[in-house]
Amino acid sequence: MGLPAGDLRHPGAEEMNLDELTAIDVHTHAEVGRDGRTSLSPTLLGASADYFKAHGHRQPTIDETAAYYRERRMAAVVFTVDAEHATGHPAIPNEEIAEDCAAHPDVLIPFASIDPYKGRAGAREARRLVEHYGVRGFKFHPSIQGFAPDDPIAYPLYETIQELGAVALFHTGQTGIGARVRGGGGIRLRYSNPMLVDDVAVDFPDLRIILAHPSFPWQDEALAVATHKEHVHIDLSGWSPKYFPPQLVRYANSLLQDKVLFGSDYPVITPDRWLADFEKLDLKDTVRPKILKTNAARLLFRENP
Repeated sequence: MGLPAGDLRHPGAEEMNLDELTAIDVHTHAEVGRDGRTSLSPTLLGASADYFKAHGHRQPTIDETAAYYRERRMAAVVFTVDAEHATGHPAIPNEEIAEDCAAHPDVLIPFASIDPYKGRAGAREARRLVEHYGVRGFKFHPSIQGFAPDDPIAYPLYETIQELGAVALFHTGQTGIGARVRGGGGIRLRYSNPMLVDDVAVDFPDLRIILAHPSFPWQDEALAVATHKEHVHIDLSGWSPKYFPPQLVRYANSLLQDKVLFGSDYPVITPDRWLADFEKLDLKDTVRPKILKTNAARLLFRENP
């Protein structure tokens, strides 16, 4: 049964006991579909594995991801990337990911990804995914999708996401995908400068935004945008915390303590590894639970979007 417009309770959300969770990981990937299709071409996936030194990792199914997080008493946001226009590689269907996540409502939170070049058709797809599949947010990877976040081509999609009270998560900074491939696999890093998302935050002032990753080489820009714009957050995925820039740790421990979120980038970086290094950061005791769970719970499960 579909959900009414604007209601972001995903199917079975009442089954997710936030009090029992130790953390919410806002950044995990569905890398393989039911039919064995991968989220990216073998060339780009191989480059990513080289970059993260992750050739040994398996591409878990969503059922396996659920079991992994359930064992750790964590929840996880799950998504893929739809970059078919730029790469020619068909995405894993959003409906499939949402349905598989709905089978594990105690630990999994479905996000979707829509190629911005779909324009108003993409906006209609976003509405259907939220209203009928319980999707709670949308992943954008500007460098892989080949668009600047402030390009008006994406504005119909942002408008719909904002109206529905869903979250827009943008990859920012350098990417390991395409690294060392000839011409970077055609991937342009400049599209992932967080300052391009600043324009989005101005033009869509009620849109909930997450800037994914420490945004090398634009860390200061990301901190500036998140400090200045009310609904812009930062997730800490894709890096071991021991490599975080000092200014990121300082802001997470002070001005942005309510806007920084735990994310791992699973499966290329596991939450086990991430959390072990996170424990060594010099953070206030009051800040750690905010980063690990409280901030994400407020962003994802607010009652009045």
